[in-house]
Amino acid sequence: MQIGLIGGIGPAAQDYYTRRLIALFSAADTALEMTTVHADAPTLLGNLAADRHADQAAIFAALAARLQRAGAGCVAVTSIAGHFCRTAFTALSPLPVISMIDAVATDVAAHGCTRIGVLGTRTVMESRFYGGITSADVIAPRQPELDDVHAAYAAMATAGTITAAQKAIFETAAHRLMADDGCDAILLGGTDLALAFDATSSTFPLIDCAAIHAAAIARHAMPPTA
Repeated sequence: MQIGLIGGIGPAAQDYYTRRLIALFSAADTALEMTTVHADAPTLLGNLAADRHADQAAIFAALAARLQRAGAGCVAVTSIAGHFCRTAFTALSPLPVISMIDAVATDVAAHGCTRIGVLGTRTVMESRFYGGITSADVIAPRQPELDDVHAAYAAMATAGTITAAQKAIFETAAHRLMADDGCDAILLGGTDLALAFDATSSTFPLIDCAAIHAAAIARHAMPPTA
């Protein structure tokens, strides 16, 4: 099945998904068919800040229709922030939507975490990952650290690069959630946080939402095994 990705929100996340899906299909010795369309990060962040679910869902639905015309059999949004309108988008989309929220919730439940710190945009943090995880408590940074994390994340996602100052903000917030709030792991609640954290070198457990989502997309798109 051809995969349809809604990318561009932000550039680093799109690159991460592309590389991850190529690796997953290569490991399975399966040909990857994929088309990506570009959504605009500033437009998404504006709609997110104003809670304009319908407006962003309509943008995604139009992009999904383009993907359908290109031959895609499913669609996924390469942004956790973009999932704020997931219910409205799923209702409008001409293609099946592979939800990151559902995939991450299933993974968290399977691994038995009970208390998770979350980093990402303000909406993702304040909504505790949109309330999508019910098997564990999701803990957001305290103020004013929450505002600092949001500002650093929005700037990083738009630019597609990370500064040393932004990285320090994320790392400090993560360590505080682990040490002061007793979290079992840190949920990378923004797909661009792969720029800041690396599971192979991290000193605390990470829940890489983008990696979990990419795996779910691959499972849906790959032909069934005998």
